[in-house]
Amino acid sequence: MDILAIPGLLLDLVGYLIQVLPDLLPVILALATPIALGALCGVLNERSGVVNIGIEGIMLTAAFTGYLTGFALHDSIGDGPSLVLGVGVAVLTGVVLGALHAWLSITVRANQIIAGTIINIGALGLTGYLNRLIITPSGKGGAGIISPFHIPTEVTTVPVVGPILAMFLDQGPIAMSVLFIVLALQFLLFRSRWGLRTRAVGEHPRAADTVGINVFRQRYINVIAGCALAGLAGAFLTLESTGSFQNGMSGGRGFIALAAMIFGRWTPIGSFLGSLLFGTATAIGIIVSIEPPAGQLGQIMTGVPTYWYAALPYIVTIIILAGVVGRSIPPVADGVPYEKEGMA
Repeated sequence: MDILAIPGLLLDLVGYLIQVLPDLLPVILALATPIALGALCGVLNERSGVVNIGIEGIMLTAAFTGYLTGFALHDSIGDGPSLVLGVGVAVLTGVVLGALHAWLSITVRANQIIAGTIINIGALGLTGYLNRLIITPSGKGGAGIISPFHIPTEVTTVPVVGPILAMFLDQGPIAMSVLFIVLALQFLLFRSRWGLRTRAVGEHPRAADTVGINVFRQRYINVIAGCALAGLAGAFLTLESTGSFQNGMSGGRGFIALAAMIFGRWTPIGSFLGSLLFGTATAIGIIVSIEPPAGQLGQIMTGVPTYWYAALPYIVTIIILAGVVGRSIPPVADGVPYEKEGMA
């Protein structure tokens, strides 16, 4: 290829992305939803001073328990109630595993990296075993899928505004809720008493303890609440996105969520924007396979093996971690177990 043609190809690429962006926006948000919820889990945990690399395992376990609930009940009580119960069970799974991680990290003061690793390894093995034991041999249908909401075509065709509305409203309820959760947490974290206490126990827990803040309770609440969001991410994977469960289907999203959290500098809005970046990286491979560009650019992009597009989010993760981690400063007490004075 002539090196002089590269600027023209880059312009063609920009034009192509602008052309497909309206159709791509809802896909980007759907792909970013589990990553964003996992990143918000990380924000709540690490802003409180607790490192949680077990988001991947929590997400996978919740995906399985939510699906299993819908799978077991949809014949007897119908798709709607069974799916609602499935989401509830998935969130409850996040709560239970969050309580376990909080107990290991806060009360036992175990190494938080090892505690998260235990959750990840246990989730991968247990869900794979139970899937083969219960779901695969049953021969039954799936748990069903939560129906997305579709806004009128007249709205989506409005220039600029229509595609943005479609991005956030042409979704299922879990994906639609992400923006509201992000905005609520951003406000609460920096504009509320709870947020002030959360940041205090993550930055200076001894000073917070001195002024009467219960460091242990605050950390427990935030770790469990954050892991409930990771459970909601698991419910999205099986009950709103795919309608099925596959072994290891979280596919590294929990780790990508941690990268999005770092990219967003431990803020809800920043983490959400980082999640959209990863969602975009994944969506590019999808749109190229469905609607490839014309001309030489199309020949190049369709000639790229599909596994490179599949690997693109992970490549972006490595680039971000290599380029951002050194300049991002976590909460001072992040990962440091707190011990009250006088405790043995």
